[in-house]
Amino acid sequence: MSETSGFLERPDGQRIAWRRVEGAGPTVVWLGGFKSDMAGTKAQALAGWALAAGRAYVRFDYFGHGESSGAFVDGTITRWREDALAVLDELVRGDVVLVGSSMGGWIAGLVAMAWPERVRAMVLIAPAPDFTEKLMAPEIPPEGLAALKADGVWLRPSEYGDPYPISRTLLEDGARWSILEAQPIPIDCPVRVLQGGEDPDVPWRHALEYAHGMKSADVVFTLIKDGDHRLSRPQDIARLLAALQEVCA
Repeated sequence: MSETSGFLERPDGQRIAWRRVEGAGPTVVWLGGFKSDMAGTKAQALAGWALAAGRAYVRFDYFGHGESSGAFVDGTITRWREDALAVLDELVRGDVVLVGSSMGGWIAGLVAMAWPERVRAMVLIAPAPDFTEKLMAPEIPPEGLAALKADGVWLRPSEYGDPYPISRTLLEDGARWSILEAQPIPIDCPVRVLQGGEDPDVPWRHALEYAHGMKSADVVFTLIKDGDHRLSRPQDIARLLAALQEVCA
């Protein structure tokens, strides 16, 4: 058994890069975070698990991320949600288990709300629903607000590398997909959440609000007290695989 790869052609001519492992279902679908890609530690670990266990698995890069085409600055929650739905529509048959990291936890929720009949369960790592409005916008400094007003783009400093562009369009579009205000959030499948207590990007209370607000009664929230945002240490990967095996059983 091996992992195959290719590109999904979108109607606007853009190409979404993907990798797939054929195997038993439900298909596990990786939904990465903001400015991350499908070659990261957790996505790779899931590929190794799928190959060893004979499980179906798909990972992909959103528009403007990793191996996919497009400029990151032109990306929006609308576009990245559409990418995820297109992957499910064209590359996956039957039920899915969504594994969403950071922004991917928001995208996973939007997908589950759009296709509740296909999403069997979700495993979320440091999920960041509504992050554009709830987490990012309140922390934009005055010079960032001035740049957004004048140019429509602000270069946001990052602990993980070079500054990256945040567009006014991204912030405005994100508000369209806010889900934390829904009571309850219309997600009714089993959900497992892994959240670091030392996460500097997604406060644990933000992730807990998401988990607590879901309609589903089968939601387990695990606080890893010394965990960071990435949760990519060996012990974190072990917890991720255990949660995935539980909901896939």
